[in-house]
Amino acid sequence: MERYGDDGFKRLISEGYNCTNTHFNYIPTYTGPGHASIYTGATPSTHGIISNYWYDRELEEYVYCVSDADMNTVGADNESGKMSPAKMLTTTFGDELRLFSMNRSKVISIGLKDRSAVLPGGHMANFAFWLDSETGDFVSSSYYGLRLPKWAQKFNKKDLCEAYLSEKWELLLLQKRMMKV
Repeated sequence: MERYGDDGFKRLISEGYNCTNTHFNYIPTYTGPGHASIYTGATPSTHGIISNYWYDRELEEYVYCVSDADMNTVGADNESGKMSPAKMLTTTFGDELRLFSMNRSKVISIGLKDRSAVLPGGHMANFAFWLDSETGDFVSSSYYGLRLPKWAQKFNKKDLCEAYLSEKWELLLLQKRMMKV
C-alpha cells in the first residue's frame, strides 16, 4: 500500500468499491462479449455479441464483432475504421442516456482497440475513437462522422506513440530501489 499515491490506487482501494464475488453467467469470456455485457447489462444471447469472431451462417464466413464493410476509416488511409455497433442487438448505457436526454447528452467512447470503443459507445455515441496499430494514431469510423474533430487531429499530430516508444522504459520502483543502494 505504501507504493501507491494518495490520489491514485490507494484512494481507489480505500474509497472505491471492490467486488470480491463476481460471476459471469456466460462462457467464454472474450473481450467483445464482455464489453457488450458490461455496457448493456445483457448476456451474449440477448445483445448478440457472442465472441470476438464467429461464423455467420447466412454470410457463410467468419465475422468480427464490430466489423462493418459499409463504413470507412476516419483519421487514416487504411481499413482499421470499417467498424460499427451494427451487430449489437441491444442498447447500451450510453444509448439510454442519449435517449433519456433527447440526444442532448454527449457520449464519447475511447479505447485502445476498436471493440473496446465501439461496443461501450453503443449505437448512438457521438464518437468512438481507438488506437490504430498501423499508424499509432487515434482513428474512428464514418459511422460517427466524416472527419476527426480538430482536437483529435491535433492530438494525433503530437505523435505521442512514437515519442514514447523511442524512449528507454525503466520501472519507477526499480529506479527508486537503485537510488537507495
